[in-house]
Amino acid sequence: MSPAEDQPRVYEIRIHGCPASQEALALQDPIDRLLCPDPDHAPPCEIPWSFTLAGGDDDASTALVLGVYTSSGRATQVADRVRTLLGEPRSVGVSEADDGEWEELVEQYRVEKGMG
Repeated sequence: MSPAEDQPRVYEIRIHGCPASQEALALQDPIDRLLCPDPDHAPPCEIPWSFTLAGGDDDASTALVLGVYTSSGRATQVADRVRTLLGEPRSVGVSEADDGEWEELVEQYRVEKGMG
């Protein structure tokens, strides 16, 4: 893969298998600790990230969506770590996302990298 192909961009890591929004939201804390084990560290975090909720695999479920701004390879690594952390019966998938849907991540990356 050429360096241009693995430039940072927004990826969504979708965690499926939550029957309700409350259960999906409860997953945020363990994932927070996975991504940032020391919340009192000096900024920035290694990878800018944020959460939102979306519809799940069917009409009766909810997906927790973890947005990350990083390279494709790092996004896959994060998804693998989340998958290992949560285990069955939840499925975890990763895909490219629209930067416009995650503007705060793009801006956070720019500020933390001194890009304006």
